[in-house]
This record gives sequence, structure tokens and C-alpha cells, in this order.
Amino acid sequence: MKRKIKKEHTNFRFNILTIIVYIIGIILIIKLFELQIIKGSQYREISNTRLSRESILEASRGEILDRSGSVLATTTSSFNIEMYKTKSDDETLNKCILNIINLFENNQVGYPNNFPVNDECTSYTIEGDTLKKWLAKYKLAENTSVEDTIAYFVKRYGITSENIKEARKIISIRYEMSTKGYSSTKPLSLAENVSRNVVAQISERNSDFPGVTITTQSSRKYNYGSLASHILGYIGKISEKEYNEEQDVYENDDYVGRTGIESLFENYLRGKKGKEEIEMTVDGTVTGETVTKAPEQGSTVVLTIDSKLQEVAETALKNNIEKIRNGGFSNRYDAKGGCVAVIDVHSGEILAMASNPDYDPNAWVGGISVAEYNQIKENNSLFNKAISGSYAPGSIFKMVTALAGLESGVISTTEKINDTGIYTRYRDYQPRCWYYNSYHRGHGYLDVSGAIEKSCNYFFYETGNRMGIETLDKYANYFGLGRKTGIELPSETSGTLASPEAAKKANETWSSGQTLQAAIGQSYNSFSPIQLVKYIGMVANGGNKIKPTLIKRILNADGTESSKTEINEYVKEKLGLDDDNTENLTFSGTNINAVLEGMRSVTEEGGTASSVFKNFNIEVGGKTGSAEAGSNVNAWFAGFAPFNDPEIAVVVMVENGGHGFYTAEVAREIIAEYFGMNINSNEIQESNQATGYVEAIQ
Repeated sequence: MKRKIKKEHTNFRFNILTIIVYIIGIILIIKLFELQIIKGSQYREISNTRLSRESILEASRGEILDRSGSVLATTTSSFNIEMYKTKSDDETLNKCILNIINLFENNQVGYPNNFPVNDECTSYTIEGDTLKKWLAKYKLAENTSVEDTIAYFVKRYGITSENIKEARKIISIRYEMSTKGYSSTKPLSLAENVSRNVVAQISERNSDFPGVTITTQSSRKYNYGSLASHILGYIGKISEKEYNEEQDVYENDDYVGRTGIESLFENYLRGKKGKEEIEMTVDGTVTGETVTKAPEQGSTVVLTIDSKLQEVAETALKNNIEKIRNGGFSNRYDAKGGCVAVIDVHSGEILAMASNPDYDPNAWVGGISVAEYNQIKENNSLFNKAISGSYAPGSIFKMVTALAGLESGVISTTEKINDTGIYTRYRDYQPRCWYYNSYHRGHGYLDVSGAIEKSCNYFFYETGNRMGIETLDKYANYFGLGRKTGIELPSETSGTLASPEAAKKANETWSSGQTLQAAIGQSYNSFSPIQLVKYIGMVANGGNKIKPTLIKRILNADGTESSKTEINEYVKEKLGLDDDNTENLTFSGTNINAVLEGMRSVTEEGGTASSVFKNFNIEVGGKTGSAEAGSNVNAWFAGFAPFNDPEIAVVVMVENGGHGFYTAEVAREIIAEYFGMNINSNEIQESNQATGYVEAIQ
């Protein structure tokens, strides 16, 4: 009985379900009938008269600011003209092309013109095998005349104009369409960076230009031309390889950072593209635009450099190089260029860094000409000497030897060593002090401060010999010499620290004589100026570690600020940097002071840089140096100020600059600017300061 009741309930539910299915089926049939029969013609009409395409919305590239908010690199908007494929016939399309060309020519706007027949229709613009292959591509005979070629393309593109030059203009665009690709979703670029007047004319005559659209494109601008060019870098069009690797991020005509901050911080600066849906009729008239994904502006990168100080550094360096070339220091040297770096001795922030010759990164905006690029390349203007150059430091290395000798106990602050002129410790190698070469006598008895003041090679030969190369390298390594600083720029060199290992790499044998040369900054010693300014900064601050940095902060578009940890990890990964695992060393205040006193004496009466800093209002510690580089002699000055409470350190190098004190003038101008002594210095215009960021970064 129970089974019978259960079966009846099951049959009832099944019958109800069947009825519901039937009802749904009937509704669907009615709807399909309505769509296909009753309103079918209406929907087909809409489908045949309307097109829809997705368009990419450019993201504004992030700005690069100096520490005070002055805008060094920004993004401006430009107007581009593009053309999408519509369902127009040849006659309508050709008429549209002729209309846009006439408008362009009336407004001196260039347009694609790669058809291999000249504008006068008198000759081909290609010849030889290239012409043969091109004609063969279109199944034209090798001896086909220009007139017959044009006639072929007139027929191919359905051109009705009887004016051959007019037909040639239409062919130029139709040819571009066929070779570059052209569809309802992929436009053909007709012109870039056109004026607002041209945009207005196209908008007013929209019906004359079916399929022609106006797009806004971001364009990079470097507000101060070549200022800080080696720091900022430049942008260039993305390569095919880069595009293939990151098609989800870039379009095939995008610009990306090529060098400097633009390159290393590309991921921060580029922003995120948006999307919009555009509806249009088959004749190209836009009927609606809907943003489906808003673009996100790139982050703002705030640098540690000071624009005014950077300007003074670049100008002073340039003038100094020219002065050396022109014999302004009694002797004339063919100075090849140079660099300068300025560091905060406590924070490690780079306040200015210049390399000469430099370049204007604006040259790459929109595409650089072959002639311009070859000129820049010929001058070696892209090479950043401050971080990528590696040079023997010469005598500015001697403070390392002094501190290593003092801290290891092989010399003391009170011990005096007698410079007899010729170092005779070894029978087979007896180097001379520079003073002996000039005056045929030694400096006599000197303590460590005096040895630094007089730059006595003999004193440092003896110090280096007593402690050996291992101890010397231990301290040099601590000061960051011979290894990357981790500065936030690509292409930093490691340099070379003189050692038996360095000799082995050069397929040479280390000798005692090499130790002596290493102690005066020669042998295999070769460092970048950024390493050397770090070292001078550490000497000035008492021997405390500092890490050179160019990044003050990164401000994201959403109002957040990237943490220093995040930035450091990003840079570390991008540059493939290792952690600093060097042993932490501490220095006796007495030893540090002895070395610093020696550096003060360099800038005082009787010192090698005394003439430069005579009557200077700021007390400066410094060291001059001249280092042989083949047939050239590189000139160095390293210093810090103020002496009693150091704030900044400066290193200047001029390739084949002759004598070290020649370059001290550059440091003097920089120090004067930093402490507000250059009242009449050229001011960086404040009109370009970034509104909204200035308050946040001060």
C-alpha cells in the first residue's frame, strides 16, 4: 500500500516537471519567432549598419622630480590621426583619403609616403635587385615603366582620378594599408603630433573622413634638456622582442625606458593602460564611446638630486674641461671629458651627479634621426662616466692606505717616516716619490697627516709594505672600492681592487712592487667615481657605512607611497645585486682625525689645492690626485665640507686633465652653491614644479 502511494507521488511530480518544460519550450519558440521573423529585418539592419571595436586608452607615464619638486621629466598629450577600416567601397575610401591628404598638405602635416615612386611620378625611389623583387611581388615585369606601375595600382585600388599625381597620393595611403595591416580593429597611423587646428578641421568635417579618428597620445618631455641626462635616461620605441615578451602590457608602437631611471623604473613609470568600446556606423561615424577600464597613471619617482646643484655641477665641469683644453692652468691638456658626484655623507643621497659629454633625451621623443644618433654615439655622450667608468684613483686613494695602516697598527699618528726620495726596500724595484722626480730630493720626515698633505708616495710605499696587500684590501673593500655600490641605475661597473686575484685574472704574477703601487692608488686599482665619492663620504663621517642612492621616494597614483624596502628589493632583483656582507669595521677617532687633518692641510696654505680655496668662506678637507691612464693623466679632486661638521663629499675627475688641483675649481663651485654662496648663479625656474607633490616631499 505504501509503495503504491509513493509511486503515485512520483508520477505526479514527473507530470508537473514535464508541463513546466513544455511551457519554457513554447516561450523560447515564441521569442525565437519574434527575433527571427517579426523583428529579424530590424536587427539585421542594425547589424549591417553598426560596428563595434575596442580601443586602448593610454596611461600617462609617471613624472620624475628632483628632491624639491621641480619636474625633470613629464608627460604631455599630443594628437594623432588614425584610420580604421569600414565597409565603404573603393570610391568612398579613395575620396576620404584624398580629402585627408589635402587637409594635411594645407597644414604642413606629413603622412605615410612609402610607395616606391617619387612624388613627380617620373622615377622609382628604389633600384637594382630591390626594385626587381618589388615588381615581382606584384607580378610586374622587370622593365615595367613608372606610368604602367601607377596604372596597375590605379586599377588595383579602383581609383577614378585622371590626375596622375593625385592618383599617386591616394596610392601612397592604399599601399600603406596593404603593407602595414589595416582592419576595423587595427588602425593605420596617418599622422602623429598634429596641431589642435588640424584636429578642429577634422572634427568639423567629420562626414568627409569616414573611418578617420583622432586619438590622444602621451609624449615624454624633459623640461631642462640635457640636465641630469645620464641619471634620467631616455625612452625609445619598444623592440619586437620586448613586445613579444610582454604583449599583455605593451602595444607594438609603445615607448619604453632605454637607460637611466627611465629604464630601471619602467615598471613604476609606465602606468596601466585602459580600454574603451567604440560604436560606429559602417561609414565610420562614431555613435558612442564607453570606457570599460580606466587607465592608471604611472608612479611619480622623486630623486635625491637638487636641480640647482646639478646645474652648477654640470656647468662647472664643462667650463673646467674647456679651461684645461685652452691652457687656462699654464699647461694645456687635451681633456677628453669628465664627471662629478656629490653625496650626503650621512644619508648617502646623491645630490648631484654629472658626466661630460652629455646629451638631450628629448632627441628620442617621437624617434631620433640616424644623423643625430650617430653624432651622439661618436661623442660617446651616452656613457655615464660616474657609474660605468673605471679609473685608477691615484693619490685620492691614499686615505685608505693611511687608515688601514693606522688601524692595523703598522704606523701611528705620531710616527714620522723619512722620505729619502727613492724607496730602496727591494733590489729589483725601487720606485721614486713624485717629489724626487721634480726636485731630486725627498720630503724628509713626515707623519701621516703631513704625508697626506704633501701626497708623499714614499710614506705610503712604506705603509703598504708593512701591512701587506691583504690588510690594505680589507679596508678598501670596507669602503666599497672594487664592487658595485647598488646605485639605482643600470650599467654600474664593479671596478677592480688591486690584489693577487686581479693579477691572476690578467695572467700576471703579483709582486711586492704591485703592493707598493696599490698603496698609492695604482697597480690594478680601478674604481668608478660613484665608489670613490662613497668612500670619501665615509671617511668624512668617521668611517660609517653609507649606501649611495638616487631615490628619495616613489609616489603612486592611488596616493600611496612605496616603502623603501619594496624599492630596494625591486632594484636588487632588477640589477642582480648581492647583499653587502663586508665585515663591519670601527675606526679610532684619533686615527680618523689625523687623516682628516691631512686633508684640511691640502686646501690650506702650502697644500696642493690651497690656491683654489684661498679666502674661501667654508673650511674644506680635500685631496688632489693624478693617475696615469696609458698616455693620459687623469686629474682628480676629492673633498668634503664643512670640515668641522661634514655634510657633503665631492669627487671630480677629468680625463687627461693633467694635475689634480686643476679640477678642484669644480668642487669649489659646487660647495659654494650648496652653502648658498653663489648668489648670482642661474636659477632653475620654479614654474615647472609639480603641483600636489611639492608639499609632500619637502
